Amino acid sequence: MKFGFDIDDTLISLREHAFHIYNKKLNQNVPIDIFHEIKKVEIHEAFGLTSEQGSKMWNDSLEEVYFTSCPAYPDAVEALNELSKEGHHIYYITARPKEHGERTKQWMIEQGFPVQEDKFFCGMKDEDKVHIIQDLQLDFYFDDKPDVLNTLAKDELTVYVKNQPYNQHLTISRLTNWSELKEIVKEQAEKRESL
Repeated sequence: MKFGFDIDDTLISLREHAFHIYNKKLNQNVPIDIFHEIKKVEIHEAFGLTSEQGSKMWNDSLEEVYFTSCPAYPDAVEALNELSKEGHHIYYITARPKEHGERTKQWMIEQGFPVQEDKFFCGMKDEDKVHIIQDLQLDFYFDDKPDVLNTLAKDELTVYVKNQPYNQHLTISRLTNWSELKEIVKEQAEKRESL
């Protein structure tokens, strides 16, 4: 089967990593509890920044946010390696800017994710992910962003939302921990066999 994965805040805890970086760079000590209550993707308001200041902070911090010690979510690396060992095809589809594509791919390999050259897509806007996902004819797709998932939910694709505070309104099947992936695959395989 073909599995597609967003990277940031789906496989790795990028926003929380950025939150810690912002605290350090801004010499603030905003508690992590505040982070967990943020109901949107952007985190700048927790630091008292305007949208413009937040955008500048994000862009000025990209290198550090993307390529330092951002942790993978628990069990993510293991779950994807298990899929790969079972012979499934794993695709990464990220809206990270194209200029960060090669380094992101290398960073993912260094973290232990199974990455193949021709199965890594980078540099599109969120709304363009949909076309790539459709062209690849994926069986499963996992993402955190409501706009991407709402568009895909109409397809013949099994879509899962990686649980985040800003996507609680979605009624799409939810993945809370990557240890659940094995069971999801098993259930879907049984459903397909019974058709």
